Amino acid sequence: MARADLDKDPHDVAAMFDGVARRYDLTNTVLTGGQDRRWRSLTREALALRPGERALDLAAGTAVSTVSLARSGAWCVAADFSLGMLRAGHRRDVPKAAADALHLPFRAGAFDAVTISFGLRNIADTDAALRELARVTRPGGRLVVCEFGTPTWRPFRTAYYIGLDHVLPAVARRVSSNPEAYTYLAESIRAWPTQSELATRIGAAGWVDVAWRDLTGGAVALHRARRP
Repeated sequence: MARADLDKDPHDVAAMFDGVARRYDLTNTVLTGGQDRRWRSLTREALALRPGERALDLAAGTAVSTVSLARSGAWCVAADFSLGMLRAGHRRDVPKAAADALHLPFRAGAFDAVTISFGLRNIADTDAALRELARVTRPGGRLVVCEFGTPTWRPFRTAYYIGLDHVLPAVARRVSSNPEAYTYLAESIRAWPTQSELATRIGAAGWVDVAWRDLTGGAVALHRARRP
């Protein structure tokens, strides 16, 4: 089965997600103990969408996150470069677009708000993706990044990494349609910047008022920012 490496070649990443698409939502719910639903709700709250606004949900996968955002009354589009993921979510009644995060097919300032959940980590050039998100956001618009983080309490951090190395692969072998992808998941989480490091990179990409909120002891974090 296809899996990506930490060089994050776009073709490999897309093929990997095509391979997990069939059981992706189920696997996420099992691996997170249902916390994925809470994280989606908190992401929607942090983005503070209003009826009539336009929002981009990048790396939306099967569009389950986009459906959650659309409950705000905003017009929300799901964008992803894995066609397999978009096809797996074809019954979800939100607009969908095949899109490369480094070359988004939208005009400058097209959106009032943009968000990416558990996808920024999979893009080959994080900083370029953050700049591209800024390009398609109107001045004053908002960004929310929901992504894995570094647990803040050392004993929990130790247990968390043990779980990544041993528990996650075992569960993936039972539930996922592409268990090898979850080896990459563990590797990419370990290699990901801390919350403060990511905040610095968001600011360097042209965003202001950058802040973050730790969820689940810092295993996940919500970063918020504004387009000047």
